[in-house]
Amino acid sequence: MGEGRRQPAGRFTAGDLVAASVLSGNRNFEGRVNPDTRANYLASPPLVVAYALAGSMQVDLNKEPLGTGSDGQPVYLKDVWPTSAEVSAIMREYVTAEMFARRYADVFKGDVNWQAIQVSGGQTYNWPAKSTYVANPPYFEGMTMTPKGVEDILHARVLGLFGDSITTDHISPAGSIKASSPAGKFLTENGVSAIDFNSYGARRGHHEVMMRGTFANIRIKNQMVPGVEGGVTKHWPDGEVMPIYDAAMLYKDAGTPLVIFAGKEYGTGSSRDWAAKGTNLLGVRAVITESFERIHRSNLIGMGVLPFQFRDGVTWASLNLVGDEMVSIYGINDIAPRKEMDVEIRRADGTVVIAPVISRIDTANELDYYFSGGIMQFVLRQLARAA
Repeated sequence: MGEGRRQPAGRFTAGDLVAASVLSGNRNFEGRVNPDTRANYLASPPLVVAYALAGSMQVDLNKEPLGTGSDGQPVYLKDVWPTSAEVSAIMREYVTAEMFARRYADVFKGDVNWQAIQVSGGQTYNWPAKSTYVANPPYFEGMTMTPKGVEDILHARVLGLFGDSITTDHISPAGSIKASSPAGKFLTENGVSAIDFNSYGARRGHHEVMMRGTFANIRIKNQMVPGVEGGVTKHWPDGEVMPIYDAAMLYKDAGTPLVIFAGKEYGTGSSRDWAAKGTNLLGVRAVITESFERIHRSNLIGMGVLPFQFRDGVTWASLNLVGDEMVSIYGINDIAPRKEMDVEIRRADGTVVIAPVISRIDTANELDYYFSGGIMQFVLRQLARAA
């Protein structure tokens, strides 16, 4: 229960055992608490303790005992659960204004570790070249005061075919980093031992780690590689199966743009900025789905990635896509909020199918962000003009 990190993985993965966790935090995405757990349940802290005592998710805490007391009698949840009056009494005694005043009196002073940090001063951050936790991201490289304009998406390759309810944790996981993953290999090459990998969430300040972690969730299923879990895809035209990051970099070196296809509720879950940032850094120009989660759709636009939604009941499955197709979207310079457009899909045998879509740039402001290259570039240009 709880973090579940001390249990041997062999016991989790043997046979068809479904290992579960009960936790009081917000880390209930599949595989987040521990890569070998497949079911995570949110509960209050006392319930986490109760399930830990019971030792099984199959116990009915309303009817079955948590265990046996020192007197040999069964102990039930109702026997140990505090009453509202007991909780209120504890709060009145210990949760006081004086406690908060004392705790926050020197909040900006920090502890000895904070005070020991060496700083160079100045108005800009001196990015440490060897850090694997923070790095200067490339979002503003080559940026000018006038946006360069956008180009049509021509002969793009498909990086992923995903199903319904792809969460932002599927797109940009925050959990542990596998040594065999592109992010794990990057850290190893930079002198970090596996025991010190920490998590994607802890390394979100380093784009080289996070872009390698994009679509690297251990439970994500790319239907271009049926029956396989994890962040893999097929690279075309050779059809080699490889990590999504590795394929994206090969396409980038070849100057090939990328698209993603997905089902309903794409980007559901927490509004994780790296789900959009990582998508952009992999070279994805457009994401085409049956529907979007509201915030992730907006975040994609904010990172210069076009969201499109299928029209007329069309899906990537109804189009019989397999992932070896080439995709072109024309007229992007004339795109407008909610504009109906067509996606040209050329199959490997040369036949062409047209998929009707609608631009999910929904507002004039979002259109401005997109044509500026993203919301950060839009804001930076505004600040520069006002200076």
